[in-house]
Amino acid sequence: MIRIVEDFKDVDTYLYLRDKVGWVKLDKSQASLALNNCQKIFTVFDDDKPIGMGRVVSDLAVISYIQDLIIVPEYQGKHIGSMLINKLIEYVESVRLPNTKMMLCLMCAKGREEFYKKHGFIERPTSDLGPGMIQYLV
Repeated sequence: MIRIVEDFKDVDTYLYLRDKVGWVKLDKSQASLALNNCQKIFTVFDDDKPIGMGRVVSDLAVISYIQDLIIVPEYQGKHIGSMLINKLIEYVESVRLPNTKMMLCLMCAKGREEFYKKHGFIERPTSDLGPGMIQYLV
């Protein structure tokens, strides 16, 4: 049975999920800080098997980021990602101050643009917004 668990901050689970999708390897101290310093974590399980995770990083007032939306490959295409992103968006809506706007941003993996568009995200650049930018510190 598929279930979503809130604020499950298990480093080994996080590292396992990242490895399953081929993301950059983190050491345990990085992973621990990442989990402990985000506002919200939702972990998806199939019975007791972890199959996905999404995190929200936010100032809780002006901007929030969806970070690490992970669904292991064998569960992709089964609407679990949609269930998870809807849970993340619902959480951000719940912390948004009344009568205010909050930006909800994310960095999309190449080839996943259509998935995020289905959930109300827009691609940048637009006529009003410049491109997203990134810098890796190594």
